[in-house]
Amino acid sequence: MSEVSPLRIAIAGLGTVGAGVIRLLEENRSLVEARAGRPIEVTAVSARDRARDRGVDLAPYAWCDDMTAMAARPDVDVVLELVGGSDGPALALARKTLGLGKGFVTANKAMIAHHGMELAQLAESNGAGLRFEAAVAGGIPVLKGLREGAAANAIERVYGILNGTCNYILTTMEASGADFGETLAEAQRLGFAEADPAFDIDGVDAAHKLAILAALAFGAEIDFASVEVEGIRRVRAVDIAQADALGYVIRLIGVADVEAAGSTSRLLQRVRPCLVAKDHPLAPINGPTNAVVAEGNFVGRLLFQGAGAGDGPTASAVVADLIELARGDSGAPFSVPAHDLVPMPKADSGARESRSYIRFMVADRPGVLAEIAAAMRDAGVSIQSLIQEGVNGSGPDGDDGVLVAMVTHMGPVRNVREAITMLEGSESLTAEPLVMPILRS
Repeated sequence: MSEVSPLRIAIAGLGTVGAGVIRLLEENRSLVEARAGRPIEVTAVSARDRARDRGVDLAPYAWCDDMTAMAARPDVDVVLELVGGSDGPALALARKTLGLGKGFVTANKAMIAHHGMELAQLAESNGAGLRFEAAVAGGIPVLKGLREGAAANAIERVYGILNGTCNYILTTMEASGADFGETLAEAQRLGFAEADPAFDIDGVDAAHKLAILAALAFGAEIDFASVEVEGIRRVRAVDIAQADALGYVIRLIGVADVEAAGSTSRLLQRVRPCLVAKDHPLAPINGPTNAVVAEGNFVGRLLFQGAGAGDGPTASAVVADLIELARGDSGAPFSVPAHDLVPMPKADSGARESRSYIRFMVADRPGVLAEIAAAMRDAGVSIQSLIQEGVNGSGPDGDDGVLVAMVTHMGPVRNVREAITMLEGSESLTAEPLVMPILRS
């Protein structure tokens, strides 16, 4: 290869991913250089604890205590941010780097979900590259797939399993028959869940990723605030068993699509546990794996599947972004220029038609089924099938009682919500009902 100037990078954050990037660049040096068309060299690094052993040799690189100042170094062309957090130091670093017209690569889904529009505009106005492949689905090249491979298509729907922690918990419950609490504790022990797992199990992590996917897929302004989010805390072993008996599995699914409303397009983004038919391509996705489905008007259904986290897969996505910038490919971060992204009002999820699984825990006494059936009738919900059985202390709160589970016919989502509202405060119910939509194939 003829002599060319290297792409000089600075790394902010030297956790497992940061160290993984250094190892990847060292181990695959010749391959990366050949594909980038030039060497990629680390020149400076910054982290909280300089003395910590990270398993890689940091001696060749300049150490910077101030990572924001690091962006201004004359020997830095691109800054790689692996610190995390939607605001604070990470955002200050992004603004500084892009403001200087330097490239910026990040795995920070929260920052892109909250500030992606601002950063895209800043990048484009300063001729700087902004890339964030690792922010969605770890090592899976889904953003590149949508931005490049499916660029000729109008994307009609994008959805998938976007959080490995939730998928590990749900599929482990499926295999073991254990309930949510003990499975979560085991996931924490094994390192698949954080000590404070709320960000994952409440669906926030998946919602960040979905907002980024939706903006890229539909050419919409990123709108995290409009994502409807429900996590998996209330899914229990009895729900897993009932889903199985009905021919389904339960997965936390993020789904986004656009509906035309006159001259205005409306965007609907939802994260919630869903029943997924066993013959659907998302059903066999087990453990901490991620999978994304995109449906294009010409290409049809595309499935992207792989490791959604971990030092190796995430480092792979990060370095792929660096290779792209090294080649000079610094086009629009969201596929179209930021000023062309369209503000899309939120669609009314209640108007959508769906089939639903509804689980009640009720007192074992006469008249309960009639009360539930009356609420369904008055709200216009048609029941396709109904199961009733005692649970002997395995209810959502460990109480004895009777489980009533039903599957509805296709109908407006707001009708199911209205029926549940009618039953609020009923002495017949011993726990809050759980509603899960059945994913449309």
